[in-house]
Amino acid sequence: MSKLSVGIVGLPNVGKSTLFNALLKKQQAYVANFPFATIEPNIGVVPVHDARLHELARVVKESESMDHNPPVIPATIQFVDIAGLIAGAHKGEGLGNKFLSHIREVDAICHVVRAFSDEDTIREGSVDPKSDFEIVKTELDLADYEMVEKVKEKNKGVAPDDLPFFSKKPILVVLNVDEGDLGTSSTLAEKYADELNVGKDQIVVISAKTEAELASLSEGEQKEYLSDLGAKESGLERLAKKAFATLGLITFLTAGEKEVRAWTIRVGSTALSASGEIHTDFMDKFIKAEVVTFEDFVANGGWKGAREAGKARLEGRDYIVQDGDVIDFKVGT
Repeated sequence: MSKLSVGIVGLPNVGKSTLFNALLKKQQAYVANFPFATIEPNIGVVPVHDARLHELARVVKESESMDHNPPVIPATIQFVDIAGLIAGAHKGEGLGNKFLSHIREVDAICHVVRAFSDEDTIREGSVDPKSDFEIVKTELDLADYEMVEKVKEKNKGVAPDDLPFFSKKPILVVLNVDEGDLGTSSTLAEKYADELNVGKDQIVVISAKTEAELASLSEGEQKEYLSDLGAKESGLERLAKKAFATLGLITFLTAGEKEVRAWTIRVGSTALSASGEIHTDFMDKFIKAEVVTFEDFVANGGWKGAREAGKARLEGRDYIVQDGDVIDFKVGT
């Protein structure tokens, strides 16, 4: 599927650039392990952490008597750093027009709001998380209204329903807090979900400053740092996972000697369309999909054990793929 993107938006000096730079460092660490196409400076493609992949790699190594684990390739998500916004953006104030055109193109919007206490960082219009969020949201709503008016003017009073409204895009809110507040992230998420009138699962509590520091550490040092903070995974990992869920995405898995990989599909995708993610030719030559749940694949020691235990089943083109299905597609020549 074409890369799905999340636009990072916010007022000046709320920590947007710090967060994005941490994303870019995570991207660089990822690209160091896997070849990747050239990525524009304002786009960060980061891996979605999935512990299941390493477990599958271990099982494949043992079941195939390999002397090393096969390469692990996670799903990725694309973040776009949108030019800073100020009140009046819908009228072209600041970089308003550029901001609005870029954000029309993303699939979801991630609002960064300031909840950290460093008063050495000038606020430049930022007051508190609620008003920061509302300023940006109001600008997007006003831009939607102006777009409708322009279309109606052009179409003699008629506005199509399929316009790219900002209000139709799913949203996430990054609450940028002090490192010391990370321990109360669940309480903060509840508090601001009520204040901002969004679901708790749409809020990610992150210290952008901490993420920037983490990004410069080795994997072992990161784990130690996170452990000291009482966290199991970094804020960026939680952000990537929530972005994935917000966009209605799941992953199916492939596991073999060549690689262990997570493939991105939309919830409700069929086996036929899932096969096309691996190669478009698979859709024309599709015969069957051999499917094992992740749990059964691991418990039975890979493909051979799963087949012998009767846990591998053959599914047709209309089978609805489930998150974590391990699939081997049977295709014709």
